[in-house]
Amino acid sequence: MHLIRYNEIVAERVGMMIVEAPYVAEHRKAGQFIILIIDEFGERVPFTIADADSKEGTITIYYQIVGKSTDKLSTLKAGDFIKDIAGPLGHATEIKKYGTVLCIGGGIGMAPLYPIAEAMKSAGNRLLGVLGSRNSSLLILEDPFKKICDEFLLFTDDGSAGEKGFVTHGLEQFSSGGKIDLVVAIGPVPMMKAVSDMTKVTGIPTLVSLNSIMVDGTGMCGGCRVTVGGKTLFTCVDGPEFDAHEVDFDELMMRHKTYRKEEAESHELHRHKCRLDGMI
Repeated sequence: MHLIRYNEIVAERVGMMIVEAPYVAEHRKAGQFIILIIDEFGERVPFTIADADSKEGTITIYYQIVGKSTDKLSTLKAGDFIKDIAGPLGHATEIKKYGTVLCIGGGIGMAPLYPIAEAMKSAGNRLLGVLGSRNSSLLILEDPFKKICDEFLLFTDDGSAGEKGFVTHGLEQFSSGGKIDLVVAIGPVPMMKAVSDMTKVTGIPTLVSLNSIMVDGTGMCGGCRVTVGGKTLFTCVDGPEFDAHEVDFDELMMRHKTYRKEEAESHELHRHKCRLDGMI
């Protein structure tokens, strides 16, 4: 059992939880995730580790309230317990001094992006940051990103915070301002595809962290399979990060449509495609 220290809604349908998980807190690295089971009737749900405190033995996760499990998660209070937490899982991000690293986050992707950005900065990189969401009510971690980034841009679709536009606008601005040695993009699949399409043209190495449908997190179920470089890989054990230019995003989006509303995915793709078509 894992004691919940803190659990609050921090943005529109987005919660932040701090929970005791001493082993995970001690061993986790940027880019890794956990599998969480709320209670004896709960399903296995993956969450990226957004932060950890090894002294306190706690980890921080952000969750988007989109279904039964995350809705139930949002009702728990400090002092309640989580039945099981397995982790850390997945490969950690390769952190080293690249030079200039641009971190791009969209939606709930800002949460898994933050520990990567923090680690890249600590490794001596010049850190550029771009965050984006549909509106200001969906933003998380804006202030922490501002503090660690050498340069930072914020975009919302409706202009309610930062500049009006998409994260691809930020990528364009930073790309025209000097050499970028690595891009790390995490967010909705259409957003990551749009970023990847742009950086592929300009030749900037790009990493994405994929949010494939996942069940067991150990490579047994095959639910999180993704095609990368023409090969079938599994997000949970081979990822979650991959070379963006090798990912078959079209296939990934089709698989997501099995579980998500097609209209929402199509709308997201249309927004970024319109921006991309104006660029190349």
